[in-house]
Amino acid sequence: MDKYKKISLVILIAFYVLAGLNHFRDPDFYYAVMPNNLLYPETVNLLAGIAEISLGLLLIPSKTRYWAAWGIVLMLIAFLQIHVSMAFKAPMKLNSITVTPFLAWLRLILQFVLIYWAWWHTTDTKKA
Repeated sequence: MDKYKKISLVILIAFYVLAGLNHFRDPDFYYAVMPNNLLYPETVNLLAGIAEISLGLLLIPSKTRYWAAWGIVLMLIAFLQIHVSMAFKAPMKLNSITVTPFLAWLRLILQFVLIYWAWWHTTDTKKA
């Protein structure tokens, strides 16, 4: 793995572990973007946080990196509907942040960048 990919991996690990921890630190932020018809939003938020932390940590060992990266890709695809919904609901408030239509569409585009970034790390090692 080249130097830039190693740096990318460290950032990716930190990103998902910190994002997962944020589900516990500020759950209201996530409840605000969940669809109103979603059953058990507290449980969904808890599971999402656990998944992000776990998958982030599973990126560390090369033996689990392939599957962890694919897990992140699938998780990001599952969360895609939330970002599509936000793009159509904007403008909206998330805590103290006003999400404009521009920001919501930019965040939706970013979701595809995040998917590609995680996918890129499926190519680090052969599946174990």
